[in-house]
Amino acid sequence: MFRTARTCFSILFLSLLLINPCWAAATPMATLQETVTEVMEILKTGKLETATTRTELAGIIRDSFDFKSMAQRILARNWKKTSPQERDKFIGLLAELLENSYIGNIEAYTDEKVEFVKERIKKKNAAIDTLIVTKTKEIPVSYRMIQRGETWKVYDVIVESVSFVNSYRDSYGQIIKKSGMSGLLAKMEEKLALAEEK
Repeated sequence: MFRTARTCFSILFLSLLLINPCWAAATPMATLQETVTEVMEILKTGKLETATTRTELAGIIRDSFDFKSMAQRILARNWKKTSPQERDKFIGLLAELLENSYIGNIEAYTDEKVEFVKERIKKKNAAIDTLIVTKTKEIPVSYRMIQRGETWKVYDVIVESVSFVNSYRDSYGQIIKKSGMSGLLAKMEEKLALAEEK
């Protein structure tokens, strides 16, 4: 389930690890550079399985994404139909799922490279187009970022024209239509529980 979205996650996290930009501070690209630097420093320890390392990585993820903006876009019209408690729970579960996907995919790094193609900034929103270059193909990846205070945070990633937010909106929307918000939250908790058992 949610295979397309998981693919977006995998490529997003891989590209965050491989970015090699040289941009001025406070730009969206510079923000991604800081994320990459932090992650790579942690990975150099070679202790990915330790609780401390995973906690550090989880912290970086939390700092890099705007989960509220992501959640609002994923739930779309359903956002206004949910209670504050349901919203908070959904945001928390979404963050945990993203963290698990990140940590589960960063070991996939081999010899790929990321090239920046274009950065577009319009007021407090930005789009950054990149290419993941592998031995056999080039994969277009575009980030959608929003400015929060003095920094930029990711709220969507588009891989080969497939939006992470749109993919999850479709999948989660179907679950809500069938089982309600409580059903969606239960499925998300079930997925997290299964991940913890592995």
